[in-house]
Amino acid sequence: MRTKKLDRTRPTAPVDDFFVPELCQPDALLGLVLLAELLVLVLVLAEPMQPGFNWMRLALASLFVQWVMLLSAGLTCQLRPLLARLPAWLAGLACCAMVVGLTLACTAVADIYQLGGPLTRVGEVNLYLRHALISLIMSGLLLRYFYLQSQWRRQEQAELRARIESLQARIRPHFLFNSLNSIASLVATDPAKAEQAVLDLSDLFRASLARPGTLVPWREELELSRRYLSIEQYRLGARLKVEWQVDAVPDDLPIPQLTLQPLLENALIHGIQPRIEGGVVSVAAYYADGVFHLQVSNPFDETAAKQPSRGTQQALRNIDARLTALFGPAASLSVERRNARYYTCLRYPCATQKQEARTV
Repeated sequence: MRTKKLDRTRPTAPVDDFFVPELCQPDALLGLVLLAELLVLVLVLAEPMQPGFNWMRLALASLFVQWVMLLSAGLTCQLRPLLARLPAWLAGLACCAMVVGLTLACTAVADIYQLGGPLTRVGEVNLYLRHALISLIMSGLLLRYFYLQSQWRRQEQAELRARIESLQARIRPHFLFNSLNSIASLVATDPAKAEQAVLDLSDLFRASLARPGTLVPWREELELSRRYLSIEQYRLGARLKVEWQVDAVPDDLPIPQLTLQPLLENALIHGIQPRIEGGVVSVAAYYADGVFHLQVSNPFDETAAKQPSRGTQQALRNIDARLTALFGPAASLSVERRNARYYTCLRYPCATQKQEARTV
């Protein structure tokens, strides 16, 4: 038995267009809390040296800064849909003004209850001005970081879309030419079947051109593949038998367009076409624990493996690259030979539309 995995690179996940992230997520909140505490330490350490470390000052400053941070994050989350409609510069100004306003409000509460001790009138003015400037500078720096990070992610997403569409375009001509060869073999022997095959090919190719490089429901990919097999059935006749075990897959499960069809084409070229007696192509798929599994197998002869192969594994490499680009390193594509059969297996994590609706 021999198993091999195709090489691939790691992509990033897609994000929304607004440059301010969802700050109410646990990981984002943790980062903000740590950043706020780091700011407190800098402010406390920047004060004139005292004989002993002022732990009370550290505690009060931490309480003040954390309250400002949590209130700012919560208000930003609530106003995020409205801020996303504004231009980036205006949304940034609004966020800075909101943080400064909350800082001044918290400063007023702390001043009323004299949490930092009594202050003179001049000291109060300096305290308000100091807190306003610190909050303005820190919020401006943080928003600038968010903006640059968003621009970087947008560039990565644009490169990712271009890469996926390029991979998709490489598969289509290969698929089209092989289908046309199958139809050409029918023209002289059975014109009626050739005409029907041309109609099937036109519908199939129109569907493949509809949304390049995107995810489609499993039912559409399955129908596309069955139309391709109907074209090949005209040419191979009784030599081709197909077994389907796909009842456990939800119809709305997302799958990259033109994923199953190239696997079937590869199985026919290398497992059915060279054999006089033909063989059985088996398609098995199921969805469990948020992961989709697909396996396509075909007959394999050891004697045929010693002959020079005309295949370049381009289709398998393209599928593997598209899976990685769309689903990250958790996706995998592997090939395996055992018991005189050749198995191509892929898996990737995904959620059906019903599951996504329940989580919203």
